[in-house]
Order: sequence, then structure tokens, then C-alpha cells
Amino acid sequence: MKEQVTLAKALNLGLRSAMEADPKVLVMGEDVATLGGVFRITDGLKKDFGEHRVFDTPLAESGIIGTAVGLAMRGYRPVAEIQFDGFVFPGFDQIVSQVAKLGFRTQGAFRASMVIRIPFGGGIGAVEHHSESPESFFCHIAGLRVVACSNAQDAYDMLQEAIASDDPVVFFEPKRRYWEKSALDVTRTPTESTFSSVVRRSGNDVTVVGYGPTMAVVEAAATAAQAEGRSLEVIDLRSLSPLDLDPVLDSVRRTGRLVVVSEAPREASLSGDIAARVTEEAFYSLAAPVIRVAGADVPYPPTRMESLYLPDLDKVLDAVDRVLSF
Repeated sequence: MKEQVTLAKALNLGLRSAMEADPKVLVMGEDVATLGGVFRITDGLKKDFGEHRVFDTPLAESGIIGTAVGLAMRGYRPVAEIQFDGFVFPGFDQIVSQVAKLGFRTQGAFRASMVIRIPFGGGIGAVEHHSESPESFFCHIAGLRVVACSNAQDAYDMLQEAIASDDPVVFFEPKRRYWEKSALDVTRTPTESTFSSVVRRSGNDVTVVGYGPTMAVVEAAATAAQAEGRSLEVIDLRSLSPLDLDPVLDSVRRTGRLVVVSEAPREASLSGDIAARVTEEAFYSLAAPVIRVAGADVPYPPTRMESLYLPDLDKVLDAVDRVLSF
């Protein structure tokens, strides 16, 4: 039965479902237990599952990730929360040197079967270090799965698939979408992996690819373009590493045009990798260069300048105009 819930509530329900199914699932992080997390994603979990399965940690991201690695080596499935995207970097060494390499280093004798939850992206008017889009860093690290949800159903399904995965998963959550509602059916069983690209809207003129926080902007652009007689095919990547580009390539071979939308800076980015791979694999289908709408190559700006930095409806529609002008 479907109901309208916020993305935050869907994540909470996904954690609950995973913890009920497997007593080895633990939740850990700064303020996740008593407070229920700054975004209340873990609200009520300590009360229902106890302090041995849901516990607060010191304000030390390297310690959080390192402890989660040790728990994973003992057979647990820790879900470690990084409170804000900009706080992940003190734990970056642990993620690169231990989390990503443990299974390969030990030839599978030990596995870092763990999830690192990271609220990411801008749009909430936060101060420095609280609005970042660091996903390209993690996509470059072999040994990690990197995913991003964009709606309630995906948040619920993808989080449970991440927890059940034997691979370490970096799970990005679009913080400015936490309070947006969409349909959720907790009785639904996915028929295929949610770690794959999905076509959200069919179209014939331009393929537009996004993920996480940009999906609402992309879908709004498709609606606005339709009013002008233009048909956009909208694809949600969901899996950022490894990339599932087959649906994107199939779409580009029909439309001949591609726009990639991301909040991350353009330089050495995930959006650049998508553009390069589509150009390599579907060059003769392209009627125009791939165009990217992305964050600027500067540190995330103060609150008053967010609108200049973030991809928005006008920027996406401008990119559609430009790609159609060739």
C-alpha cells in the first residue's frame, strides 16, 4: 500500500526494516542515538533497538570509520553516519586506505560490509563545511560502491540493498530533499537491483541525466520544456560508481543529444566522466556535444550566493536550448 512520506522518513523506515531483518546491523555516528540525528533520520531507533545497536560516537570521523571497519571484520554490518558532507574528509584516509581495500587485501577473508551515509549537496542555507558535493572523490576510489537516492521509494529500497551488500557502500542522501514527500510502498519487493540507472520520463529530443538533489530540477525542466513542445528523456543514475550507462547510451542513440546535471564542480568530475564515456561509446549517434550543468569550480559559496552556484531550472533549460541549437 502506497503512502506519501518524506525522503527522511523513508530512510528511517529502511533502517528499521534492515535492523529487524538482521541483528548484526548497527547504527553509529555523531548524535544518531539520543538525538536521532541532526536531520532525525535515526529518530526512535535507540529506543526500539537499544544502545548496543544504536550508539553515539565522538566527534571524530576517522574514528567512526575505523571503528566501523573493525566491526565489519567481526561480522557486523555497521551503518555509519557522517553528519554533514564537509565533515567526511577527516575520515577520508580510513575510507581510501582501509574500507575500499580490505576485501582485496585479504583476498576476501575479511570484507568491509558497511554503509557510510552522507547527507550531501546545497540548498539549505548552511554555513561552511555543511554544503558540499564530494561524490566525484569517492567515485574515483576503486573498491567502493557509490550511490545516491532521490525519492522516498528509492531511499527505502536502496538503503536496504546497501546494508545487505557485501561491498562497502557510500550512500549519498540529498539533504535539501529530506522533507519532500513522494510515494512509498514498504510491501513492494524490487524485481531488480536499485543500484542501476532508471528512466524517470520518456522523451525524444534530448536526454537529460541527473542524480540525487538535481533530479527535482531535471524533472521540472522536462515539464517546462514540454510546454514549449520539446520532449526530454530524464534518467536518474542512482548508482554513481559503478556507472550503469546502458540506459543512457540507449537513450542518446535515439535522441542524439545529452545534458548532464550535477551539483559537483565540473573539473575532474563525475559529470565529465559521463560525457567522456558517452562520447567514446556513442560518438556517431551524437548530433551535438555533451553539455554539462554543474557547480562552479570554486569552494561552496556563502548562503546568499547559493542560487548562483547551484544548477537550477533556467540553467538546465539554457543547456537544452544550446544542445538543440547545433
